[in-house]
Amino acid sequence: MKVLFVSLGCDKNLVDSEHMLGDLIDHGYTICDDEAEADIIVVNTCSFIADAMEESIQNIIDMGAYKTEGNLKALIVTGCLAQRFTDEILADLPEVDAIIGTNSYDELLNTIDKVLENKGIKPVVKKDLVGLPRDGRRVLTTGGHFAYLKIAEGCNKRCTYCIIPYIRGDYRSVPIEQVIAEAKQLAADGVQELIVVAQETTVYGIDLYGKKSLPDLLHKLCEIDGIKWIRILYAYPEEITDELIDCMASEPRICHYIDMPIQHCNDDILKKMGRKTNKADIMAIASRLRQAMPDISLRTTLICGFPGETEEMHRELLDFIGDMKFDRLGAFAYSPEDGTVAAAWPNQVDEELKHRWVDEVMLAQKDICLSNNETYVGRTIPTFIEGKLPEDGVFIGRTYRDTPSVDGFIFVNSDIELTSGQFVDVTVTSFDEYDLIGDVKL
Repeated sequence: MKVLFVSLGCDKNLVDSEHMLGDLIDHGYTICDDEAEADIIVVNTCSFIADAMEESIQNIIDMGAYKTEGNLKALIVTGCLAQRFTDEILADLPEVDAIIGTNSYDELLNTIDKVLENKGIKPVVKKDLVGLPRDGRRVLTTGGHFAYLKIAEGCNKRCTYCIIPYIRGDYRSVPIEQVIAEAKQLAADGVQELIVVAQETTVYGIDLYGKKSLPDLLHKLCEIDGIKWIRILYAYPEEITDELIDCMASEPRICHYIDMPIQHCNDDILKKMGRKTNKADIMAIASRLRQAMPDISLRTTLICGFPGETEEMHRELLDFIGDMKFDRLGAFAYSPEDGTVAAAWPNQVDEELKHRWVDEVMLAQKDICLSNNETYVGRTIPTFIEGKLPEDGVFIGRTYRDTPSVDGFIFVNSDIELTSGQFVDVTVTSFDEYDLIGDVKL
């Protein structure tokens, strides 16, 4: 039978989808990309903020239409929306045939069998949010040359704006031997870049080994043949240790890049958010990273319009962005999520104002990116080739400064044919706000 997969939301969700795809292929299913031909469609949903929920719901509705317009026999919904709004999905989306929670994706095969055998019965599989789903083979959807490596599930932080701990559970590290085994298999399959992810990578291992064990894991990953780049995402600033910084600085395969979500800089807002840092702490950890690795690319994420935020606090944030000069930065408008503490607070910020503040933050960052990119003209940078734009005659690549899907590109001119997954040295010749342009150094 033919199965089509729709994977929404974050890279952690994508890893879950890839494990489900592996299970399906191992058991004789065929993966297809044509909704009209699919016998089964699985929608792996997101519900982090309102926009993500709307996208998930719309995809469910769109896919459900293929019960009359195509061959669809079973529509399965999994992921965060399924975990969080099970009853609502069953009541309001009759096209859905089964629901699988966030910690139960290894039950997909059994659930499909039940749906196909018992029409009219809608299975709901939601295991307790403890332990981890059974590990299985992955089918990469990232092109095969890079892969996300999920090292933990859930989160122990209780930030007042965030719903994730309630739909993913407390922090559970994947045992180090299991992570290494998966990384070795990925390398054997041709993966050259590992992107280490979790809801928070910096406290990896504390539940299993009684200490922050990310440096230990990174050293072991660096020993794997075939891996050329290792990239670290979602490192909370208060958990970044000197040991981690030394590991990053000393291991040549670890990219001098870190995604360090800070959410804001105003001390009052940070306290209300339930964050464990203040402005001085953030500045101090950024300084330590830059001292140890002067070429490090710092990425962060900000929330605009948190309850109680004022124009003065927003201006403080803009000044902070100008002072810190983050290499990469993303921002989104605060979304009051049912079940979170902050959603019930007074002094909610007007929606239009939130989005104006987001625009102002991104405009400020645009100027910083432009200025940063200018400093790379004339420099030669190792580049990971990802594809080609035939109509323009240029290749698309990423430098160590660029995480897939969220950062920029380097557009590469070359007289020789390049292939996806190839590493080449590129001399930067020009730039725009977010991207570099260069020539292959022969």
